[in-house]
Amino acid sequence: MNINIKTPILFFCLSAIIISCNSQKGKVLQDPQLTYKAYTPKTTDIKISRMEYKDKLYGFWLGQCIANWTGLVTEMDKIGNIGEIKTGDFYTREDWGKPDLPSIWGQGIPSDLSETIDFVIRTKDEVWGADDDTDIEYIYQHLLYTKKKSILSPEDIREGWLKHIKKEEENYLWVSNQKAFDLMQEGMLPPETGDPKNNEHYDMIDAQLTTEIFGFFAPARPDIAQKMAYLPIRTVAREDAAYISEFYVNMYSLASKVDQKLTQKEKILWMAKEARTKMPATSYATKMYDFVNAEYQKGTKWEEVRDSLYIKYQVNQEDGYDITSKELYCNGCFAAGINYGASIISLLYGEGDLKETIKIGTLSGWDSDNPTATWGGLIGFMIGKEGVESAFGNNLSDRFDIHRTRQNFPLDSVDTFDRMAEVGVYIVDRVVQEEMGGGVDFGEGVWWVPGT
Repeated sequence: MNINIKTPILFFCLSAIIISCNSQKGKVLQDPQLTYKAYTPKTTDIKISRMEYKDKLYGFWLGQCIANWTGLVTEMDKIGNIGEIKTGDFYTREDWGKPDLPSIWGQGIPSDLSETIDFVIRTKDEVWGADDDTDIEYIYQHLLYTKKKSILSPEDIREGWLKHIKKEEENYLWVSNQKAFDLMQEGMLPPETGDPKNNEHYDMIDAQLTTEIFGFFAPARPDIAQKMAYLPIRTVAREDAAYISEFYVNMYSLASKVDQKLTQKEKILWMAKEARTKMPATSYATKMYDFVNAEYQKGTKWEEVRDSLYIKYQVNQEDGYDITSKELYCNGCFAAGINYGASIISLLYGEGDLKETIKIGTLSGWDSDNPTATWGGLIGFMIGKEGVESAFGNNLSDRFDIHRTRQNFPLDSVDTFDRMAEVGVYIVDRVVQEEMGGGVDFGEGVWWVPGT
């Protein structure tokens, strides 16, 4: 039933009645820090269930953790040797379940997470550890909620990074994130911390790890998501690295706009096609996407596409992707571009299946925990908590140790996915009201999101 609120007084009276009734059924999602305003929905508004969204955000954190820790097993095991591909240069689907090989920094020692290349799971008597693919997103969520904002300022970001990131090793920062953090300690503010004249690592992968979540804070409105993510992305990235990060943000926001009657595969393909249109046509990232997509449409095996991606961009340096000529450590294995190409392989060939997407991402090479975390989080959101449990069983931990990698949060070391999802809902409440001009309807338990 729609309730058309005519006055603020009536709104709060009705809200009180609804809350009183609903409190007997369970906890009511109402942010004590936000004044909820009266809103009359329009026929063009998009209707999104808040409780279902909370479940989806739980699925995001859970799916992201499973994918992140699974991808870490093979992180930097296979990065290519600049030349013709030889047997063993990269993993294939036949390597799933077989012994994990050492990474480039493993000193001959395989990952201690798993002896074999397989899913890494934390059960209910265990705790998920934060990692660089999850912890700065956690920081940004914390800042948005505690500062009661939808758009973070340069000062907000610098203050948050300095408070919650350790200055000494091991602080779980690398390349552009570490450089930006160093510059913040010297007094520099974003976006100058990501400017190429200050940060030589601006074209690395870092922004991809830290900003996708802004797409979930603006459901079905990629334009608002981009507004929210603009400065966080440019805290550490520019040019193609920024375009790639914006692609991921768009994918996350579009997950609430895609036609829910489509199959999971059809949803993924529509979202990817839509997000691709927002990237500059001249970007090497756009051309990487088009190359992988064309091979996928032809039915080429994903391993062959990965090998061709490596030859095309790391060996031949086509479409302006010149990382190899820079003679960086590990040939730019942390670079935004090659990892984006690998991520599109796992996205398209995974076809929306959570396990298959994580498998392909884990075996694709380079910084394999990043693409897996990105798509594990997206698909986990799309299928929700029960969908993730359907894939991996219901004996999954719901606890998250943010203090494994970060510091100075008000809770004890361990947070829960349920509480993290609730905070995410409250952030969306504020965004819907303040940035979208929409409303929160406690009667129907939905957001009314104005369309573009």
